[in-house]
Amino acid sequence: MKLSLALLFAFTLPLASCAQEQSSGNSTQSAGAVGSNGAASAPSSAQPPIDGDDPRVALAAKIPGAQPQDLRATPVPGVYELSHGSEVSYVTADAQYIFAGDLYRITDGGTFPNLSEQRRREMRKAQVDAVPESEMIIFGPKNAAHTITVFTDVDCTWCQRLHSQIAEYNDLGIRVRYLSYPRTGPDTESWYKAEAVWCAKDRRKALTDAKLGAEMPKAKNCATPLVAKEYELGQQIGIEGTPGVVLDDGELIPGYVPPPQLLAHLKDPERRMDPAQSNN
Repeated sequence: MKLSLALLFAFTLPLASCAQEQSSGNSTQSAGAVGSNGAASAPSSAQPPIDGDDPRVALAAKIPGAQPQDLRATPVPGVYELSHGSEVSYVTADAQYIFAGDLYRITDGGTFPNLSEQRRREMRKAQVDAVPESEMIIFGPKNAAHTITVFTDVDCTWCQRLHSQIAEYNDLGIRVRYLSYPRTGPDTESWYKAEAVWCAKDRRKALTDAKLGAEMPKAKNCATPLVAKEYELGQQIGIEGTPGVVLDDGELIPGYVPPPQLLAHLKDPERRMDPAQSNN
C-alpha cells in the first residue's frame, strides 16, 4: 500500500488571503529541509506509550510514513483516524481502505457535529499553545477577552490591512499574537524582512514599519531560527495563505476578517458547540 500521507489531506481554500507562492527552490520539500536544519517541529500532545500488542502498531506498519501515534480509534467500529500535522483522514482496521473527508455524527436532536473539525482544532490548539509567547509579537493586553494567533507575511496585502486595524481589534477585546509566515519561503525578500523584524530591538515597531512599506535591510550578525520554525509550524497546521488566523479553540480562519465580524464569530456559542456551523 504505497500511498503518500501528503495525498490524503485536503484543506479549505483561503478566503480574503494572500495565496502562498512557490518560488524556485521553495517547495514543501525545501521547507522540510529548513526543519531538519534546526527548526523544531511542532510538538504533538503527550500520549501514553503504545504497547506492542496495540492494533495500531500493525496497522501503522502497513501505511508508509505513519506511526502508531498517528492513529486512534473513532466512534465508527473498524475505522481509525489517521492524523498528519493538523489534518485527519481515515483508514479501515484491515488497512484495505483509506479515505479523506469529514466525519459527522448524527445526533438525536438532528444536529451534525463535525468530529473531524473538532479533532483538527484540538491538534492545532496544542501545536500553537506549545509556542512560547516570547517567540511571538503581541498586540493587546494579556487579560483580553479573546486571543487569536495570526500567521503573517509583511508583504501580504490582507495582512497589512489586518494590521492597520490592530487598534480596533484590541478595542473590541481581541488580542493579536503574530507568528512569521513569509509565504514565498526561504531565501526570498519577504523571508529576509521577517528576519529583520525578529532581529529588531523593538519588534512591534519593526513589524508595523515593515507592513507600512518601510525598507527592511537584511539582518546582519543575527542568527534567528524563529522564522524557519514558525514557517514550518504554519505548514504543519495547514496554512496555505496569509493571514492564517488560529482562534483560541484551534479553529483556523484562512483569511482576513474585519474586526466586528471576527468578534461576532468569536462570541457565537454555536461555533464552539458545533464545528459544522463554522466556516471550515
